[in-house]
Amino acid sequence: MKHRSAAAVVAVGLAILLAATGPSAGATLPVPQKIVLENGLTVFYVPDPELPLISLRLLIPGAGSAHEPGEFEGLAGLTAELTLKGTASLSAEAIAEELDFMGAGLRVFAAAEYAQVSAFSLAEHFPRLLEIAAASLSGAAFPDEEFARERSRAMDALAAAKDNPMQAVRLYFQKAYFGSHPLGRLASGTKSSLDRMTVRDARRFHGERYRPERAVAAVVGDIGRAELEALLGRTLGVWKKSEAPAALSDLPPLPEPRGKKLLLVDKPDATQAYFVLGAPGFGVADEVFPQASVMNTLFGGRFTSRLNTELRIKRGLTYGVRSSFESWRAGGVGTVSSYTRNEKIGEMLDITLEQLAAARTEGFSAEEVESGRNYILGQFPLSLESNANKAAAVARLAFYGQGFDFYDRYLDAVRAASPEAVGASASRLLPGGDFVLVVVGKAEEVRPLLRKFGEFEEKKISDPDF
Repeated sequence: MKHRSAAAVVAVGLAILLAATGPSAGATLPVPQKIVLENGLTVFYVPDPELPLISLRLLIPGAGSAHEPGEFEGLAGLTAELTLKGTASLSAEAIAEELDFMGAGLRVFAAAEYAQVSAFSLAEHFPRLLEIAAASLSGAAFPDEEFARERSRAMDALAAAKDNPMQAVRLYFQKAYFGSHPLGRLASGTKSSLDRMTVRDARRFHGERYRPERAVAAVVGDIGRAELEALLGRTLGVWKKSEAPAALSDLPPLPEPRGKKLLLVDKPDATQAYFVLGAPGFGVADEVFPQASVMNTLFGGRFTSRLNTELRIKRGLTYGVRSSFESWRAGGVGTVSSYTRNEKIGEMLDITLEQLAAARTEGFSAEEVESGRNYILGQFPLSLESNANKAAAVARLAFYGQGFDFYDRYLDAVRAASPEAVGASASRLLPGGDFVLVVVGKAEEVRPLLRKFGEFEEKKISDPDF
């Protein structure tokens, strides 16, 4: 199956994970130079004078959605949004106008294990861009009116997600799979948690969790080291190191389903049924990653995958089906997801389970494995074409301590992946009898078709929260 972080399970595909980490890196990603500021912020620098562009990626451990208080689900995401909504000297409007004038991008958002800052601009505007980013990280004002506005937007986004079954099924799956585990906290929050939040909670979370001494950053682009060091010193370098002890940021072990956990969410106006089926995957440091990449490519990670061939091309049951893996330090989750007409959901799940069983027990032929290896190796170089992707790759590798030769080792392992090793990854990772299955559809129509799979708990999509 296939590989967000989000942050969230919003289970992202392995291809998405690779893009986020900068898949093609090893052979083409230069070893970055390391700069440590007086406040403890570690910056990795890759010069690239080919174009007058510079990108920044900064990760703040412990400031993601998995580290927010359980009663304030969504606080990390709301805090991240508010970080750019004004400082002591700049209003939210002024920040937006300056970024627009420079043609620059600056965003702060919360993944599961960290908050993330993404920034890019022309080289000539990068000093001012970094000034704005530093002022926001070190002195966000959290105006009451901006808090109210952002919380209202978050509420509207939740309502929109409930109305979109493709989004809703992911959120219900995250809750069903992770339960009370920190990874079960939705980055979007819930209506109940958003209702109880105040601006003081966001200020407190920012003050406790946004700490330079724990952060790691990457800068890639057209700037010399001496110039960059001076610029960092007068911008991100003024972000004050905290003297308070850092809160723990390690996550507990992930839950592992025993038997089948089945959930049907009734959306009475739905003409199609959407499903996510998931089981344990692998953590970021797991050596199965290269073999699982090949396996997932063949099973459900590309257009010519087994799942897509059976469900879309041969039977016309859907326009899209995918398998995916998402990984964190503590473990991971693998999912299969798709949709079909309400009256066809039983047939679709039958075929999906049959394909899972066949791949798990029979594996893949030598020809299939060669095709999967070639596909990954062919797509890989496209992932690091931009400075932004390079910066994301460097920051993520540094955060997880994987080494900057990670992609060299990954590509070598993909090339060496044998049918036996790929089959073993399928046997280990593709679910049999232990999984979580969530279906969103018109219960009146799909309920009878689902009975053969087991007893489903039922919820109404109109009920509060997830």
